[in-house]
Amino acid sequence: MKRRVVVTGIGVAAPNGHGLPAFEKALRDGISGIRFIPELKELNFACQVGGVPQDFDRIRKSYFDFEKLMSMNDNIGYASVTAVDAWRDAGFELPESGDDRVDWDTGAIVGCGIGGMDTIARSVVPMVNEGKVRRLGSRIVEQVMNSGTSARIAGLLALGNQVTSNSSACSTGNEAIIEAVQRIRAGLAKRMLAGGSEGASPYIWAGFDAMRVICRKFNETPGAASRPMSGSAAGFVPGSGGAILVLEDLDTARERGVRIYAEILGGAVNCGGQRMGGSMTAPNPEGVRNCIRMAVRDAGIHPEKIDAINGHLTATYADPVEVGNWSEALGRGPGDFPWIQSTKSMIGHCLGAAGAIECAAVALQLKNGFLHPSLNCEDVHPGIEAYGHRIPRECVEDADLKIFAKAGFGFGDVNSCLIFRKWEENGSHE
Repeated sequence: MKRRVVVTGIGVAAPNGHGLPAFEKALRDGISGIRFIPELKELNFACQVGGVPQDFDRIRKSYFDFEKLMSMNDNIGYASVTAVDAWRDAGFELPESGDDRVDWDTGAIVGCGIGGMDTIARSVVPMVNEGKVRRLGSRIVEQVMNSGTSARIAGLLALGNQVTSNSSACSTGNEAIIEAVQRIRAGLAKRMLAGGSEGASPYIWAGFDAMRVICRKFNETPGAASRPMSGSAAGFVPGSGGAILVLEDLDTARERGVRIYAEILGGAVNCGGQRMGGSMTAPNPEGVRNCIRMAVRDAGIHPEKIDAINGHLTATYADPVEVGNWSEALGRGPGDFPWIQSTKSMIGHCLGAAGAIECAAVALQLKNGFLHPSLNCEDVHPGIEAYGHRIPRECVEDADLKIFAKAGFGFGDVNSCLIFRKWEENGSHE
């Protein structure tokens, strides 16, 4: 029998709120975190809006001393702050300075999509080109190595189980959580911190601007720019931030007597092979449907039990295709389709952090019985008009919300899907 895995702690730094109270309020009230970014205009970006956690430099400095801050760029900073928040939220204390003990039962899988590009662009390349290599200092490698996020978290919390960083483009956060679930299920760890982070930098976003896949039509009205499932969607809005979940073996959580946000019933990852309509930048529809079906099977539920979907839904041409894939994979047409929402309508597309922040949103909604609105889709795309009545345009209070599906799809034709269930002490698999 599989070990059951539950969420016992959450940390989140999103463009519309840092910390659970602020983030939940923003979700309930439909507060957008998309803002005009002057630097993008100065650099002649076509898209001049983005989602960036506010006042985060001050927040980061309130968490860590000067020495630790020396090795934290934006990406690692988001991961570190949210890891500390999640750890405390799960009922743990931070190790005291000088405490030499190691927590062998806990690990971390925390990834990013592009990572330390800002450090490379602003420090490494200019100094190397100017012949000033020695001025880079001794802390530069840990900021740009791909495992920098999880490595920093391990040091902060004295983690002794598996510590690694994954990277699967926009599927990164979801994938980290699924891999952590599998490790706990296998009995290889009692708990894992899992999630993703992504820095805010024009050097990270420039390639997407060049591809013309990010929104350039709403620079004067940033709050209207991210429009998933809308007929006037004009591309995704780049975002940044981070989120970490503390996942725990149910028996261990019960022994500790801690609050449980939700149970993760199942999850799946796959790749469409960049065939059958899939490519480096577009998902193979059959791969998406297979991933959803695999997650449902892994969860041990019937598809009709799913009450709501938190989709990938980025505000591109792919949104109607995604809704169709959900419908076919679940065998549920417009008449009995679950609720469907896009957190990206409020925060933009946070790339490697997207799945983790959106999983945090799912866990909060299940715990507290509400559905956040999807913004800016009053003019629902003609291709999915039949599903329009299942898109919440305002916050819906729903204490009976039981099961949420959360998916993410990334460049490389990679897919991920998770099934969350509201925590009920006497709940059981079907």
